[in-house]
Amino acid sequence: MEPFLLNAKNDESSLLMLESWLEWSGVTAGFTTRHAGNTALHVGNDPLNVLANRNKVTEHLSWDYEAFTCAEQVHGHDVHVVKHEDAGRGRDGRLSAIQNTDAMITNEPNVLLAMYFADCVPLYFYDPHTESMGLAHAGWKGSVAEIAVHTIAAMQASYGSKPEHILAAIGPSIDSCCYEVDEKVLGQVRLIIESLRKGNPTIEASDVIKPSGREGHARLDLKHLNRHLMIKAGILPSHIEISSWCTGCRTDLLFSHRKENGAAGRMMSWLGRKSR
Repeated sequence: MEPFLLNAKNDESSLLMLESWLEWSGVTAGFTTRHAGNTALHVGNDPLNVLANRNKVTEHLSWDYEAFTCAEQVHGHDVHVVKHEDAGRGRDGRLSAIQNTDAMITNEPNVLLAMYFADCVPLYFYDPHTESMGLAHAGWKGSVAEIAVHTIAAMQASYGSKPEHILAAIGPSIDSCCYEVDEKVLGQVRLIIESLRKGNPTIEASDVIKPSGREGHARLDLKHLNRHLMIKAGILPSHIEISSWCTGCRTDLLFSHRKENGAAGRMMSWLGRKSR
């Protein structure tokens, strides 16, 4: 069943909510659509419009805009531990954002973690035992750099989270139907798959790499690659939800950098917990 469900007040404000996580007191998680507008400051839109769009999202969620906390994503695997004093970084400008970071974790209430996407894979983590959480950005580079594994390890080190307690979700992103890559990428993906097979020989390259019919190219399933990496890190398969939304197929609803020839806005993933 699709975990990210459309929850629209009107055509201008449309969100995909991670519905199953709403059962945890104060927790909100989800993904914006193109109807909520561009929410990232690095793609050329008027910054005032971007900030207005961010404000609309927090209003829709009934959150304080002051809680909005962002990172400067670089397709790496660095994880930042967000403390109380980090709340609001990057809210109104890129210079104040947490720099060179593709995952944020926190156990602080009233901090709304936010990251930006237009094909890459948003990864969500929540440990109901420690009330800690993590949000990560996984393009192909971040995926083969095992950003998922690094995020889980950081939650273990910082909060004592046990992987078997962590819930995970893999959000809307480009699917293998729309994502063809060349041998430069495929070679690195195959190395990760071989590494995964050492711990689980039942994993097959065909789980992640699909034929495209073009020599030297194939279609890539980053969602299932990240699922395998989460399981490698100790998350139970039954604790992982995967979205079926494809940014490439649904440009009526979602931005796609690839399908829109680099001229797309950015959607926002968010994750936070209000204090009781």
